[in-house]
Amino acid sequence: MSNADASELGRFDAIAAEWWDPRGPMAALHQINPVRLRYIAQRAGGLDGLRVLDIGCGAGILSEALQQSGAEVTGIDLAEEAITAARSHAAAQERDIEYQTISAEALAEERPGSYDLVCCLEMLEHVPDPESIVRACAQLVRPGGDLVFSTINRTPKAFALAIVAAEQVLGLIPKGTHDYAKLIRPSELSAWIRHAGLTLCETRGMHYNPLLKTARMTDDVSINYFIHARAPR
Repeated sequence: MSNADASELGRFDAIAAEWWDPRGPMAALHQINPVRLRYIAQRAGGLDGLRVLDIGCGAGILSEALQQSGAEVTGIDLAEEAITAARSHAAAQERDIEYQTISAEALAEERPGSYDLVCCLEMLEHVPDPESIVRACAQLVRPGGDLVFSTINRTPKAFALAIVAAEQVLGLIPKGTHDYAKLIRPSELSAWIRHAGLTLCETRGMHYNPLLKTARMTDDVSINYFIHARAPR
């Protein structure tokens, strides 16, 4: 629990019951999820039969999509109410997903090299020590396995659009969801990935249109971006 912010966990626990409402506080996450899933599946060469770990899974929007695509999924999060909501929704949908309230670091000690694919999306900007999460991801993936990270760039444009516009003006996500000081530049995340012994394969941006409620991948990494990495064999 040392690499967790109690206020961050409380914020996500508070909206756990509304997580699966496509018009609720996580509406934007529902809207970008198909694009996230497609990117992950393409970089992993398909998901059928893969052992996949979803770190910072919340109430399971990505985890269920991964499982529905044929993966064997484990989802972890330290927000207990969110995990409870994830388990409840998976049970109602008859989806076989393992959910645990455990840190990435603790799971890495228990299950090193256990996953073909490790995903850590929209989570690194919410923890005190994101580099520790990256190291844990490197431990959890099998040799030759894939990793996908996503987060928000620390730029004036991201501040204006992802925080001021998205949170305070348009109300796309709850106020206080993001702290500009915790946002992560691609150069920083890339360095942590390399320090963890991983190979950086690709960096891509994601553009979200709040009016059309659509998302697409792009070369512009000034706001939201993804990094695909791979573990050495």
